Amino acid sequence: MELRPLTVLAGANSSGKSSAMQPLLLLKQTLEATFDPGPLLIDGPNVRFTSADQLATRLAGQPSRDSFSFGLEVDGTTSYTATLQIVRGTGLRLVTGAVTDNGGETTLTPDLSSDEIKRRLPKELARLMETFPGGPQQADYAIARDRVFLRVGLKGSYQGVTLPWRAVDSISEHLRSIIHVPGLRGNPLRTYRTTAVGRVFPGTFEPYVASVVHDWQRTHDPRQQLLASALHELGLTWKIESRPLDDTQVELRVGRLARSARGGAFDMVSVADVGFGVSQSLPVVVALLAAQPSQLVYVEQPEIHLHPRAQVAMAKVIEGAVLRGIRVVVETHSDLLLLAFQTLIAGGSLPASMVKLHWFTRDSAGLTSVTSADPDERGSYGPWPEDFSEVDATTGGAYLNAASRHGRA
Repeated sequence: MELRPLTVLAGANSSGKSSAMQPLLLLKQTLEATFDPGPLLIDGPNVRFTSADQLATRLAGQPSRDSFSFGLEVDGTTSYTATLQIVRGTGLRLVTGAVTDNGGETTLTPDLSSDEIKRRLPKELARLMETFPGGPQQADYAIARDRVFLRVGLKGSYQGVTLPWRAVDSISEHLRSIIHVPGLRGNPLRTYRTTAVGRVFPGTFEPYVASVVHDWQRTHDPRQQLLASALHELGLTWKIESRPLDDTQVELRVGRLARSARGGAFDMVSVADVGFGVSQSLPVVVALLAAQPSQLVYVEQPEIHLHPRAQVAMAKVIEGAVLRGIRVVVETHSDLLLLAFQTLIAGGSLPASMVKLHWFTRDSAGLTSVTSADPDERGSYGPWPEDFSEVDATTGGAYLNAASRHGRA
């Protein structure tokens, strides 16, 4: 499934949209864990399972699978593919790991001997030796599992030292830097715990929002004003500010009115005292502003609790992030949001080549199919298995028929 600078995931409920992103989120939370959780941390802040067999595909009338594979490619040059076995009652076992980069493909298994490793990875081993001037040129090697990756490690007196593999390190960095804004973003609070602020946000993003806003305000970061402008465009508020209560808590306050007015600078209320639209949109907008170029932001249902006019405005906010080099994946049920993206493409401000749409459908056996399309310069995606506008037309027709019958009664 290709991810463009703007990727839209659409389809009916339970059609597989969220499942399509779960592999990346599983890898993110596995790499962020402060302990070794095994090949995958299946119960974490981004994705929650209680047993490994819940990850496997299930089809009606067929036994569940005992193994599965996943793969991802970064920047068109570097990829990693892994095969994992589900061991009932134990968890997951990493069976193979294959890395592809400019040097070709290398497949590793946990049982490779030192001689086999030397034959498969001569360039990488030479690079490892560069980190040990005058070191063990005749060292023995073994495969070491590093979370979901298989790396080369040293035996003997250098036990525990692993190979600095550029391809694996690059993929790991991309995964750790994913910003995840979930669909369930919690209720607005009167106080928020302070958190660290940086480029990487472990777990889901919403716990960091208040501290990010506070840091922008404290450092006079221009993104503070961009945030206020975005919230104004959404019709939610014209001003937002943070107020530290002590060393551990921050309060978020917003303008009570949607637009500036005389005395409005002092007419501020807690974010908990305004509509849900502010608290639900704030993590989305802050995440898009906090992200750095090439960083991936995955937003579930950015349209939640937004008036139709604000849903259209949200498309413009997302476009701004995409044009700054942020990679955005949007999972949505909003026909207005999709139509707004099409309008931006047709208007020429959003290049069609930067957008990809994946439509998810599920058959009677529970198997998901993904139909992918590129918009043309007019913003048209072509025909779809199921269309939002089709539902609108059907519902509108049903209403007109019912109203007409009521008038004749």
